[in-house]
Amino acid sequence: MALPAERPSAQASEPDDGRARKMRRFSWGVTIAMMILCNAIFLAGVWASGVNLDELMQTPDLFNPKQDICLRLTWERVAGAPEPVRLCSEWINLSDPSGKPHHIQKDFKVTQGPDGKYYYDQAVRADYRLIGFVLFVAAVVVFGIVTKRYLVSRYRVHLDAVDGRHSHVVH
Repeated sequence: MALPAERPSAQASEPDDGRARKMRRFSWGVTIAMMILCNAIFLAGVWASGVNLDELMQTPDLFNPKQDICLRLTWERVAGAPEPVRLCSEWINLSDPSGKPHHIQKDFKVTQGPDGKYYYDQAVRADYRLIGFVLFVAAVVVFGIVTKRYLVSRYRVHLDAVDGRHSHVVH
């Protein structure tokens, strides 16, 4: 008697297996399509904004007399010093294989320390371009996830509607 009870459930599970297989296949297809679309949106956004990612993630370039060779000195006003001070404004970094000269950045301030030596003021500087870039990447990722969930749920509703029409026709 156990055998007849298994047959109806086996017949009922065949359409469910086919439906699950269709859902899995559609979900994978949407995932791959969204990966391609979101990467295209990301690359188009980076290209349109003109942001140089190397420059965005760069650490400040400072003159280090132990490993750099100074090429040009300039007179600069320094906070805490009564007269202008000669500072290296152009140098070659010996550890840089490109050999390009480095220049002092205009927004850096030089201050005189309590020991009488001069130091670059390493104040915390917010780079809003980096924050904007991170928010853009997060928006693209959220767009991809929400769109995928929406498309998969719409396909599930479509399959339910198709299964409902076939079940009325068969009976």
